[in-house]
Amino acid sequence: MKNFNFAELIFSFFRTILAKWMRTTVQGGSPQELGLNPDQPVLYAVRVPSLSAQLVIDQECITRGLPSIRSAMPNQFGEKRSYITLNQRKGSLLRKSLVPVTSDRLINSIQTINQHEDLDLQVIPVTVIWGRNPDKEKSLFRSMFSDNWSSAGKFQQFLTVLIHGRDTLVQFSKPISLRSIMKENEPEEKTAKKIQRILRVHQRRSREAIVGPDLSHRRTLMRSLLHSNVMRQAIRKEADEHNISIEKAEKRALKYADELASNMSYSTIRFLEVILSWVWNKIYDGIEINHIENLEKVARGNSLVYVPCHRSHIDYLLLSYLLYQNGYQTPHIAAGINLNLPIVGSILRRGGAFFMRRSFKGNPLYSSLFNEYMHNMFTRGFSVEYFVEGGRSRTGRTLSPKAGVLAMTVRSFLRDSKKPIKFMPVHVGYEKILEGNTYLGELRGANKEKESVGVLFKALKHLKNSFGKVRVNFGEAIDLKTELDAFRPGWREEGLGEDYRPDWLNDFVNQLANRVVTNINSSASVNPINLVAAVLLSTPKQALSEHVLIEQLDRLKLLMTNTPYSSLVTLPEGNGADWVKYAEEMKAINRKEHSLGDIILTDETQAVLLTYYRNSILHLLAIPSLISLLCSNNPTLERGYVVRLCRWIYPYLQNELFIHWSEDQVEENINLWIDHLVEQGLIKVDGNCLLSPEAGSSEFVTLQLTAQPITATLERYYIAIELLRIRGKGVLDAKELEKQATEMAERLSILHGLNAPEFFDKALFRSLISILLERGVITKADDDTLHFDEQIDTIADDARLILNSQVRHSILQVTRHNPESLPEKEAEKES
Repeated sequence: MKNFNFAELIFSFFRTILAKWMRTTVQGGSPQELGLNPDQPVLYAVRVPSLSAQLVIDQECITRGLPSIRSAMPNQFGEKRSYITLNQRKGSLLRKSLVPVTSDRLINSIQTINQHEDLDLQVIPVTVIWGRNPDKEKSLFRSMFSDNWSSAGKFQQFLTVLIHGRDTLVQFSKPISLRSIMKENEPEEKTAKKIQRILRVHQRRSREAIVGPDLSHRRTLMRSLLHSNVMRQAIRKEADEHNISIEKAEKRALKYADELASNMSYSTIRFLEVILSWVWNKIYDGIEINHIENLEKVARGNSLVYVPCHRSHIDYLLLSYLLYQNGYQTPHIAAGINLNLPIVGSILRRGGAFFMRRSFKGNPLYSSLFNEYMHNMFTRGFSVEYFVEGGRSRTGRTLSPKAGVLAMTVRSFLRDSKKPIKFMPVHVGYEKILEGNTYLGELRGANKEKESVGVLFKALKHLKNSFGKVRVNFGEAIDLKTELDAFRPGWREEGLGEDYRPDWLNDFVNQLANRVVTNINSSASVNPINLVAAVLLSTPKQALSEHVLIEQLDRLKLLMTNTPYSSLVTLPEGNGADWVKYAEEMKAINRKEHSLGDIILTDETQAVLLTYYRNSILHLLAIPSLISLLCSNNPTLERGYVVRLCRWIYPYLQNELFIHWSEDQVEENINLWIDHLVEQGLIKVDGNCLLSPEAGSSEFVTLQLTAQPITATLERYYIAIELLRIRGKGVLDAKELEKQATEMAERLSILHGLNAPEFFDKALFRSLISILLERGVITKADDDTLHFDEQIDTIADDARLILNSQVRHSILQVTRHNPESLPEKEAEKES
């Protein structure tokens, strides 16, 4: 008894000393959070027999009102301690490996429960991670001794506690009922082994969610890739087609693997966290995270694919940083080969980047290797990040998705669906984009700037500037299995294999790609610069009296609050006056003092850049803007006709802006917006008719400003329709229509001083032509020329209600009187 008391005294002494040194972050550390039954005993399950871990856990148990890890179990159990270890250490003094063991204490506990029907045991897995509170780390030396998958010897563990005692994460997981796992008449030892296996899997998943999966040596990984069945076949095919030896083809594949594979290093990641913390503090006024609970729901037990919007090179650095800061594993990131720069490429590779070529065309060996590499990532449980938009958006809009890597993800899952795959959409909202000046030049026609070390060093000069706040919103996760079940219910029974490429794959991937970008948009973050841009760019000269601008901003926020686009969209705090002041501080707008009241305006450069921030929230404004446009251009319209016309136009807006309502749902939302515009006095009601407010009234001004954001989009549609009508059937093919429409739009923007470069974006016309073909408005003949019927005249007639006469006349002038863009026969007629 004396020895026992002395041992407890020594333990308490060290626990008290360590508690003064330790600083811990605790997850799930209260009886309420864990949902403990106070009438049943508790047994803690820890990874290894570590004294330091026991000291930390016991201190947190005492602090948070949990049973002590050192306390004796109830008399029926006859055990002096309330914990078991899942593994034992074996090996040298400095470095040991872990060997699974079966606990005698657990076997005895199972025997006791079998003998007492009213007894149960609540088993709580506890994870301790040293050096996993990243906002405290300050040096590479410290990160070298932080926790990873290897088992430290006693000396290294001592150094780890000394260095990282103030940076430690303790995670108490939900208790597991021992009785619920036990089977009747099953031997106690067999039951104990099964329970400890379950607990080890649980611990591993918890650890993976925090520090990521155990990493193999990079060269070992590359060699294992080359020895897979898929790659052996690809190497033999490469040798046959190029008349080279197997050895030479294998060396070529190994060279590709070396170019491709990441070399993730946890110590490098922790070092980068220190650097990035300093950078963010220099250039940003804060980073706001919203809806991270969506990530918490799916972080464990799944292969996560992060699919953020792509606005800046900051995107992937910021997301990895935030995931690390919040205790999630850092993803492997698909980066363009253009970023594999000297020095920088090596650092990015150690931070988790793997480099992919822009095109796999004509190189089946590289394509096979990349597919196999991705499959390896998913089946081993790594988190992966890639941008479905492909490149960065230069206009602020969400770009049409590129489905290549997404298709590889789906094929990998079809090949092996044991590990669930969840897509996590992420929206990153900037108040000031780091590449703003570069984008400005490209929008004005300058060539895209090539990535180089010099370009990156030039970016360092921005460290003295403020770029406002960044908001990161986590969207609604997408489960790949659920999507497949809905699209193809019997997909599991279809002879799946390594080379399985079903004929429905492309359609499914395209649908999934659109779902991903739509979910990104559904979690958009709105900031003051977005709102100021939306209102100010709605004026002819990008200028407004300050009091009018403030009033319009307040009205806009009220509209967006009372009729929310989705529950995941976030709006800024404050009011119109706050946002005008803030935008001025950010140098997004200018002020001209005047005796009758200050005027807020922009110069040409500011106006072009503001289109970027307006475009980021254009999908949120599309429906109210369309309704406002119809009502501001027509003194009176039947409500039913407004709804029908909006429904007809909606698929084209949905295709371009990735709006989340289905065509069946949109009518309800159109009516909700109409009701809200009526409540605000922006539309009057007379029976079944909607009336425009009195011209010149503040309500009419607001209605006109609300109408403007979508006007340019509809003008673009009208340009394409008029070109088809004027040229006639069977004259233009899709490529020529795209070319001529782009030229017409560019000419119109010059003539009318439109500071919106995306107005003549080829990709937007290409997307419009695609949806016109899809919906049968136009058809393609055998010679690829475009044909249409009288439906196109109906569309042109409806344009009279949507666009005012001045706009329509301008478009007709440009489309009818530009002989340079006409085919030879048409040009001769014009002359």
